[in-house]
Amino acid sequence: MRKLPYKEGTLFAIPLRSGGYGLGLVAHMAPMGKIILAYLFGPMRLELPKADELNDLSPDNAVRCLRCGDLGLINGTWPIIGQMKSWAEDKWPMPTFVHKESLSNRILIRKYSESDPSKLESQTSVASAGDLEQDGLHGYQAVELILDSVLKVLQKVLERERRLL
Repeated sequence: MRKLPYKEGTLFAIPLRSGGYGLGLVAHMAPMGKIILAYLFGPMRLELPKADELNDLSPDNAVRCLRCGDLGLINGTWPIIGQMKSWAEDKWPMPTFVHKESLSNRILIRKYSESDPSKLESQTSVASAGDLEQDGLHGYQAVELILDSVLKVLQKVLERERRLL
């Protein structure tokens, strides 16, 4: 069994392709690692923050929440910042995800295990899913691209709002 460099509540940085870092939090993990549920945060930062500067993070201010592989944490590409001091797993729920089947166009709501984000617990067919996160299992480089794209859009919105003020 490999010794994992992270656990639930671990804060980490995600290098952005356009420069700087976004942030991630391991909220749930498979018992042997490999698959995690990560809450992702902005804004883009030029330097790595200290863990005690991040205790105000909450699921409500995450920009995305994804199931992904842990290779970025294992190989050191995603620098570990530290452990969230006020970590309470019940405040970081496993969200439901939406999956649209390509052939049938059937929409499924999927729920994964709180104790293992690799295990699908249930899926239910629905007429529409609103704005739920798309289901998928993302590699660490895909997560970097996704977060970079989201934070660029947020930055443009903030700049536009500043000009209007």
